[in-house]
Amino acid sequence: MTLADRIARFRATLEEWLRGLSHGLFSHPAYEKIESEAEDLEDEFMLSCFPDAFGVPSPVSYYTAELLPYLEDEFEAWERRLWDRGSLVERKGRQYHF
Repeated sequence: MTLADRIARFRATLEEWLRGLSHGLFSHPAYEKIESEAEDLEDEFMLSCFPDAFGVPSPVSYYTAELLPYLEDEFEAWERRLWDRGSLVERKGRQYHF
């Protein structure tokens, strides 16, 4: 086996591996599920920190108000996303194909 053949075989193997890697990272359906779960976790964190934004009384609102300057950019987008979203049951049902 010549050096050129070995290089060609290595390049073919590397291309196949990189194609599989890009499919797994960017285009695989699990990517959407992982992104959805991360968004749900972020929503739960923000809702636990700022429940009074939706009329739920919370005794820790005084302490979590200190986080608001650090989260102000995300707060508006989060609030808009929660108001525009359907019910949580509908969202979770779609995740399990109901």
